[in-house]
Amino acid sequence: MKSPRHIGQLRRRVFRRFTAVLAMVLALTSAQVIATETLLHHVHGLAFSPDGKQLLIPSHLGIAVYNEGRWSKAPGPRHDYMGFAATKTSLFSSGHPATGTGLVNPFGLIRSGNGGRTWEKLGLEGESDFHLLAAGYQTNAIYVYNAARNSKMDRAGIHYSVNHGLLWRHADAQGLAGKIAALAAHPTDPARVAVATDRGVFLSADSGARFEQLTGGEQAFAVYFDLDGDHLWVGSYRDRAALARIDLKNRQATAMPLPELTRDAVAYIAQNPRQPSHYAIATFERDVYLSQDAGRRWTAIARHGMIP
Repeated sequence: MKSPRHIGQLRRRVFRRFTAVLAMVLALTSAQVIATETLLHHVHGLAFSPDGKQLLIPSHLGIAVYNEGRWSKAPGPRHDYMGFAATKTSLFSSGHPATGTGLVNPFGLIRSGNGGRTWEKLGLEGESDFHLLAAGYQTNAIYVYNAARNSKMDRAGIHYSVNHGLLWRHADAQGLAGKIAALAAHPTDPARVAVATDRGVFLSADSGARFEQLTGGEQAFAVYFDLDGDHLWVGSYRDRAALARIDLKNRQATAMPLPELTRDAVAYIAQNPRQPSHYAIATFERDVYLSQDAGRRWTAIARHGMIP
């Protein structure tokens, strides 16, 4: 007959094995649910990590991460990230805090230097929620569209900062027409900014003081500077979704192929900094595609917010 002490030790071993198996099952289930949940709602941005290994997609439930064929959730709080931009050193965002965090809503401008694990406040907390936000990859120059005045911006419109939001300047935006849909900051020149509107695409070389029109006749929804700084990608819609890459030296636009998009359009575009021929696009209907040949062919990694 086994002693009570031996029986107790056996029970503890069995319990430890059971809890380990249970934890593994819960972790796998949680990872699957998180990946699905994160993409079920809106897509609020698109960016590759600086090492090129991860594709980051902010949404209502934190940041979804695609890496080597698998979806997961980025470490850190499951905030509702709205405007979102990635540079070589930082993530910049805005939006609303997760339930139960006790943080002030809205965020104003926040920054993360560790991939979204933690965030620091850069001002305008409780005042502004920047749905449209862009940042220069090398410069960290930040451009936002502010729908209403706040304590640092005396009017609505495009504003920019070259010191992490410490000081904001208003862009007069002469020559800009239409309802603004997206902003893009040049990767190396803090004074160059592109804007997509329902009248086309507009480009400024003086921090938004004056704009010239690059394209017209279509609704432009997405705009993105190549990391070489010499090309501009444009997602638009006129009868159907379209994608183009504009050579900024000669202003020639090259139409790029797209997957079949039904009542949909490209909302976000991103380039891999370590593998420049690799691109990603995300649509309003929450489709996400990757290309490894500079946009000639696309592979779906999410359809309507779900893993295909």
